[in-house]
Amino acid sequence: MTLDLQNYAVRTDLAIDSKEMAQGGQKQTIPGLREDVDEKDGITITRIDVLDDAAATAIGRVKGHYVTLEVPSLRNGDTDLQERVAAEFTREMEDFLAKAGINKTSKVLIVGLGNLNVTPDSLGPLVVENLMVTRQYFELVPDQVAPGYREVSAIAPGVLGTTGIESSDIVQAIVDRTKPDAIIAIDALASRSLERVNTTIQVADIGIHPGSGIGNKRRGLTREILGIPCIAIGVPTVCYASTIVNNVIEMMRTHFRQETDQTKQIMGMLDDIGENDRLSLVKEVLEPLGHDLIVTPKEIDEFVEDIANIIATGLNAALHDAVNAENVAAYTH
Repeated sequence: MTLDLQNYAVRTDLAIDSKEMAQGGQKQTIPGLREDVDEKDGITITRIDVLDDAAATAIGRVKGHYVTLEVPSLRNGDTDLQERVAAEFTREMEDFLAKAGINKTSKVLIVGLGNLNVTPDSLGPLVVENLMVTRQYFELVPDQVAPGYREVSAIAPGVLGTTGIESSDIVQAIVDRTKPDAIIAIDALASRSLERVNTTIQVADIGIHPGSGIGNKRRGLTREILGIPCIAIGVPTVCYASTIVNNVIEMMRTHFRQETDQTKQIMGMLDDIGENDRLSLVKEVLEPLGHDLIVTPKEIDEFVEDIANIIATGLNAALHDAVNAENVAAYTH
């Protein structure tokens, strides 16, 4: 049985979330979907390839390649761990660039989506602030550019509400004028899993739709629209109130099952309802009241700075052979 998750798509931007929802808590194989999982010292790397339309429909994701780095201990602010995550992220980005046909001399435009004045949505602009941009040197003094660097430009186009212009239109104009060979877009996402908020990085080769994390479906940054490869990097910084309520109900059920054999009497019909049906019920109750809020953890200020540094460090190292994740850490901090 396959499950169409379109009704739930706005609740999560993570392929790993969507896959788990399609599996319904089971471990059955989804035809047309390939998954590989590596665990390295507290970092879980999940690579998901959605190979055909049937698999795409089953999990509610576009066909493509997705890599997710899950690091629960990122919330602890461990500097050594952050450096290891940056190094792993660098390796995954290098693989993504190679698979997308982006070679060592390809020109790359990095787009930091989001609103710098709204902390949970400031990831993209913060990454751009910490990048090593080099296009100006290639344009003005190309003979003085040392080996091991490529042409990199960056833009934080702001949001429609403050500029009056769609981010995709701004990026399209830049692409038409500067002719990059590829785009890397960074944005904040939403997750259905509380555990993955502020602990997860997703990389995908399907491009990105600005505002998707809060349910805004607008013109995206994709190969089909812009005509060049578009790699998306996202970090879930928010989740919906309905997601939190649903997760808490599941946590309560798990707790009661460990403590007593009277779970059915305590939970009533909620003990028998599947996760997707329960989420639908919670949404049905909350949304007419206007209470399906978008929620972010209280430590978001510190976290978003740290994760922006990790991503910028990884991108600088992945894009420039002369740089590695260790010696660029001082630059981004």
